[in-house]
Amino acid sequence: MMERALELAREAAAAGEVPVGAVVCDPESGQILGEGANAPVANHDPSAHAEIMALRAAASRLGNYRLTGATLYVTLEPCAMCAGAISFARIGRLVFAAADEKGGAVINGPRFFEQATCHWRPVVEQDTVRDATAAGLLREFFRGRRK
Repeated sequence: MMERALELAREAAAAGEVPVGAVVCDPESGQILGEGANAPVANHDPSAHAEIMALRAAASRLGNYRLTGATLYVTLEPCAMCAGAISFARIGRLVFAAADEKGGAVINGPRFFEQATCHWRPVVEQDTVRDATAAGLLREFFRGRRK
């Protein structure tokens, strides 16, 4: 699933968006329930992060905003907004690749899921096999922007 999320991140970069991709799947069947790539520029929507897009697609497909038990794969550590949406969606497991020291809110920054006000906490894992690939996509994207 992380490989699919990386494909979506590459598609986002090709579209001029920050390269982040996300996939929501049913861990029992392995079926993809929803996927998304960053699209705030294209959608004129500051909330159109990859995670939000994938959660929306999965919720729409299932006809329920609660995605209890689903797994979310994302190429970058979620920000506070996305961590909140993950909690509200009742995602069972979150797997992210690259850590985000500046904007991340899971193992960095506010550590959203560790707060007393967080009512639902997914199991959190970092994909240390693909973190360098995901981080490399981001570095390459921003290096091109700085020229």
